[in-house]
Amino acid sequence: MELALVDFDHTVTTCDTYGRFMRHVATPEQLASSRWSVGPWVAGYRLGLVSASALRVRVTRKVFNGRDAAEIAAIGADYARDVLPRVVRPEMLGRIAEHRARGHEVVIVSGSLDVYLEPWCRSHGVDWICNRLESEAGRLTGRYAGGDRGAHKVADIRARYDLSRYTRIHAYGDSSEDRAMLALAHERWWRGQRVA
Repeated sequence: MELALVDFDHTVTTCDTYGRFMRHVATPEQLASSRWSVGPWVAGYRLGLVSASALRVRVTRKVFNGRDAAEIAAIGADYARDVLPRVVRPEMLGRIAEHRARGHEVVIVSGSLDVYLEPWCRSHGVDWICNRLESEAGRLTGRYAGGDRGAHKVADIRARYDLSRYTRIHAYGDSSEDRAMLALAHERWWRGQRVA
């Protein structure tokens, strides 16, 4: 049996779906205040001073703390159905379909959010490992269940899959958070180019 580990943002898609979703789901008040509460963090990220994980944790807390979990899940399902198809790379959708046709297990491994990745993955018959929004009594806490998973992709893969069972592992990625995941693979794809 073979396993394909596939990053989502900028690998399956042409853009960062997390940022787009956050702008899509943020309230008008949150958007208005984001220039001052999140803007410096975004600038720090672009300058390489703030990690993607730290930025995600801050933005997630600002946007989701106290929000209705069912409402956000519904918005996420709509986003998966209506928005994601417009930003998915056809060649990567074809690559995923090819893996599935050969009987390979396919897993999307991402720092993005379960509220839209889970429905997208279900609709394409693939598994997922991603950030999960934490909720208590139907309200989101603004935190990730288990913490931000972006930097822990390999640990999550190893916890869920016995890699010794697979005769061949394929991995696709584009960022520093993907390098350790690619190191697990026999066949590695970096930003659309095969590197091993």
